[in-house]
Amino acid sequence: MTTLGDSTQVLEPLAGGILRATLPMPSRPGHVHSYLLPGADGWTVVDTGLGLPDALDRWSGILGRLDLSVARIFVTHFHPDHVGAAADLAELTGAPVYQGALDYEQCERTWHSSARQDVTWAWLRDNGVPAGEEAEMRTFGEQYQRMTRYAPDPLLVEAGDRLDGWELVAAPGHADGQLMLFKDGLLVAGDHLLPRISPAIGLWPDSNPDPLGDYLVALAELPDPLGRAAELIEHHRARLDQLAAALDGERRTPYDLSFPLFGPELTAAARRFAVTETASHLERLVRDGRAERDTTGDGLIVYRRV
Repeated sequence: MTTLGDSTQVLEPLAGGILRATLPMPSRPGHVHSYLLPGADGWTVVDTGLGLPDALDRWSGILGRLDLSVARIFVTHFHPDHVGAAADLAELTGAPVYQGALDYEQCERTWHSSARQDVTWAWLRDNGVPAGEEAEMRTFGEQYQRMTRYAPDPLLVEAGDRLDGWELVAAPGHADGQLMLFKDGLLVAGDHLLPRISPAIGLWPDSNPDPLGDYLVALAELPDPLGRAAELIEHHRARLDQLAAALDGERRTPYDLSFPLFGPELTAAARRFAVTETASHLERLVRDGRAERDTTGDGLIVYRRV
């Protein structure tokens, strides 16, 4: 496939005149995509990558290869690899930033607060993470908080709105307020649909109480001629069965149950995401009547088979 630029500033042409930029990440999966949508008044940049130290230079190199200026920036959701360089790109281009109203509320609450790591760690402890893993998990969170330079006071949008002719479509689960863009049979899906992996569907201290349920409903409503939505629904059905089989009469924390679901070979930072995803699956089992949740005398959240 033809690409524009060198190996560090690649723009890959896609259908409909869309360009895809691949941006680096220091942790798995090692990269994230940004999309540039053509319009009569200029490009719409969808997601900005992580706020790495060279984000301004990297984006300068990408923008220097475009035939038109950037008319607007759209953030699908508030995770660091999607919103992290939004302030940088807005400064570089002078373009307005658009973001979902719910998503921006969570973005500010997550990344603006100096107490965020305290909130997250308290949540992880309640879900059974041992005290000995605190330092590594906090360090990971602090690093990504520093690399998240979101744009303050964006123009707020909602599902059903249109942005340069693209319809905004709700895509909850991976992030409560995630929005996709749809036009002329083309879907820019953020992290709702990924081709080779399942998006992380985690339960966090201030997320919706049943993110996996939200995600499965949204997938079932999605026209998907390639069948990827059906594959992801089946993936999570199998994961739910696997987790249900790991439950017994003993009360066990999401941390304990993350081992049969994700295996033992994870760093503490990766275990953090495994715990939150295990918790989201456990909450779905509770709502399906296949598990029950309780709290121990010392405040731990525990589950067991019904």
